[in-house]
Amino acid sequence: MKIVLFGACGKMGRLTAACGREEIVCGVDLKPAEMPFPVYDRLEMIGEADAAIDFSSPEGLQRRLFWCAERKLPLVLAVTGLSETDEAAINKAAKEIPIFRASNFSRGISVMQELLKQAAAALGDFDVEIIERHHSEKKDAPSGTALLLAESVREGAQKNYPLRLGRGNERRNRGEIGVHAVRGGSIPGVHEVMFAGKGEILSITHTVLDPAVFARGALEAAHRIGSLPPGLYGTEDLFRS
Repeated sequence: MKIVLFGACGKMGRLTAACGREEIVCGVDLKPAEMPFPVYDRLEMIGEADAAIDFSSPEGLQRRLFWCAERKLPLVLAVTGLSETDEAAINKAAKEIPIFRASNFSRGISVMQELLKQAAAALGDFDVEIIERHHSEKKDAPSGTALLLAESVREGAQKNYPLRLGRGNERRNRGEIGVHAVRGGSIPGVHEVMFAGKGEILSITHTVLDPAVFARGALEAAHRIGSLPPGLYGTEDLFRS
């Protein structure tokens, strides 16, 4: 399989290159560096490919989406911190090509989403708080995965709970989901969702010990995406048996 890797020289790009060294035919990065394959700073230099994986940034995303859609190139999208304009561009491109979109490509997070839906449906009167922890260099807060987990809680409860990003000096309001971001050191990623009731607490936690799990998940998505029709897909589609 021939895969184009956007953001090839970043942390996740390098991990993906290491996990799929025989399948990455070229990379794209604003700051090209020496890699086991050619790395370009312009899309126009890319040759034939079967799929693309995007571990870059929101900058230039709309151009990359247009480029993939024009060439009918399936895309695995792992970029977070997107604007409403970016979201609209993703939906538009998904009408032309299949797009696997996720803020977290680990199998554990996919299972956690299903568990949260069940818990939210059964514990509708419990308070919900989400605490996510990441390394000190992570750019967006809260993480895209934390927001994804909040959506799973909403879906399970069948209620559009408002999000409270951080708490400050304000007390908790009933019927909201608190989302808290912790940044420090080299933490790869920890997501905890706490259901707090009267006299009991249920916590569901996912901890990343090796960020290569994200790279392996993205590569698995790239292998599956070519057989799908145009549309927007998530990890529930990727890991469904």
